[in-house]
Amino acid sequence: MEDIEICHCNNIMKSEIVKAIREKGLSTVEHVQEATTAGTVCEGCIPDIEDILNEVNPG
Repeated sequence: MEDIEICHCNNIMKSEIVKAIREKGLSTVEHVQEATTAGTVCEGCIPDIEDILNEVNPG
């Protein structure tokens, strides 16, 4: 998996989001926002966060 910056406002990398989802069992954008602060400033990366959630938690 290529590690890319997902949240430019808070400099949050994809690996950080994936790790939080896996370790904490996160299932919603709101949970990811609380755990990582990604998507809490301009909210432009929320679609990317949703995509990551779907990748990590398929089905």
